[in-house]
Amino acid sequence: MMMTHRYPGLAFALCIGLSACGGSGDDAPEPKPDEKIYPAFTDISASGGETTTFDASESGHGFSTPAPNLSDENLELHLEGDLGFETAFTTAPNSEHPDLDGLGPVFNNADCNSCHQRDGRNSTPIVPTGKDRIKLGSEAGLFLRISKAAAEPCTQGTEANDYCAPIGVPNFGGQLFHRGVLKARPDWEDNLFGGQADVYLSYETKQMTYPDGTSVTLKRPLFDVENPYDAPGETLNSANVTSELLQDDVLMGWRNGLPVFGLGLLEAIPEADILALVDIDDADGDKISGRANFVFDAVKAQAGDPNPVSLGRFGWKANTPSVRVQSLGALRGDIGITNPLFPDESIVGTALHDSYLTRTGFTDTGEDENGAPEASAEFSDSVVFYAETLAVPARRNISSPDVREGALLFEQLNCTGCHKASFVTKSAGKIGGLPMAEALKGQTIYPFTDMLLHDMGDELADGRPDFLANGNEWRTRSLWGIGLTQTVNPQAGFLHDGRAATLEEAILWHGGESEQSRDDFMALNKSEREQVVSFLMSL
Repeated sequence: MMMTHRYPGLAFALCIGLSACGGSGDDAPEPKPDEKIYPAFTDISASGGETTTFDASESGHGFSTPAPNLSDENLELHLEGDLGFETAFTTAPNSEHPDLDGLGPVFNNADCNSCHQRDGRNSTPIVPTGKDRIKLGSEAGLFLRISKAAAEPCTQGTEANDYCAPIGVPNFGGQLFHRGVLKARPDWEDNLFGGQADVYLSYETKQMTYPDGTSVTLKRPLFDVENPYDAPGETLNSANVTSELLQDDVLMGWRNGLPVFGLGLLEAIPEADILALVDIDDADGDKISGRANFVFDAVKAQAGDPNPVSLGRFGWKANTPSVRVQSLGALRGDIGITNPLFPDESIVGTALHDSYLTRTGFTDTGEDENGAPEASAEFSDSVVFYAETLAVPARRNISSPDVREGALLFEQLNCTGCHKASFVTKSAGKIGGLPMAEALKGQTIYPFTDMLLHDMGDELADGRPDFLANGNEWRTRSLWGIGLTQTVNPQAGFLHDGRAATLEEAILWHGGESEQSRDDFMALNKSEREQVVSFLMSL
């Protein structure tokens, strides 16, 4: 039986890291008069079951530990993948180190770690005092997704409509690469190491004021895209805009790097358990709904499956079905390294790629001398396995009175309506098309997510659909480990674009399904608000 809410009507999704809501949390016993009953998860420390590491407290490497229950053989594979994750790639050809070449020709970063620093979030770019904006360069761990606006919403994926995949921008694709190798652009002598276009970041701010008079300044990142390769020097303010990238029907949205620990466990959650939380029509009347995203699955397609569609589990809009697709898609996309799952360059068939091949004498084609992709199957498998088997950090300070009271408030505010506390992973089967590691099987885990999509309001929206997700919807972020985020990387931010510098700011950005709940959180007194944050910091 559900616990009576302290604040009537509350349905707050504390969707930290841009998430949203749906489902319900662990049931709690009916309280006796004047008896305080804490949620079942209050005293749980092993968030990842037997994959939990208890050596991560206050550690800058708290997200980088192998799952402690890995077999010796699996640990060896994990450590091999760790080396691959840290590998910085170079321009092809590299005769001295051919295993490192293949970068680009356009890309966002040269290694995995740059977007997932120490296996966590990337640093939030800072605009120096006295400057209005900065140009994204090698230090940026965020990038822009791009696509063309569809004539009408896609509600049912089929082969004919490309399974509702975002429509790529002609001659650009679905991701904007702001960096390039030396001769990536036709005008490379004027744009050394330039990518498809230049991206500039700036911020605007607004104030949020609590009923008690306390104010918080919130910032929102803005972007300007200029100097596209197909119309050098052009901007949106040009008298005659000709670039395919700068047309009115091109949609763009920021994407921040996500932590990579615990991912294999999330993929091992039985699909039926996630779908059981779907509440599209808000049948329970709590003003919180939840939708599943169903997406194209490259693993199924490669295996010849006539219906290559799977439940979306990863990415800010649940737009990828597995750690394998997510990892190898980023290897090919973010870095430009072709691999067995994605053997073609991300910009293949574009005018930029065709001219690059001609300009460089076809020395960097995305294949090695034997016609194989740049990353081998062994390299690819090890990197995927590494991301599947990183340990989940244990909770901290669970006996603290403030943490315990925060846990109670977290449930009373119905944050568990979205951030479902626990699941049990499946005991057999495959993930990413391969047999799952024994270490991931049958684990009781506490990720605090329902893995579903939710409308988080206009202020967080990017207006860009992704498969079945609309422009206002985002996947509920897992909260485990969130309290160590800025221990691992002090410059990391929260939400899909890193706009929130603190967990409190992340809460205050919520709207849509959680608007009333956000307002009710704001109605708490300062001590209670701090207790909620203390609980989150314990995760």
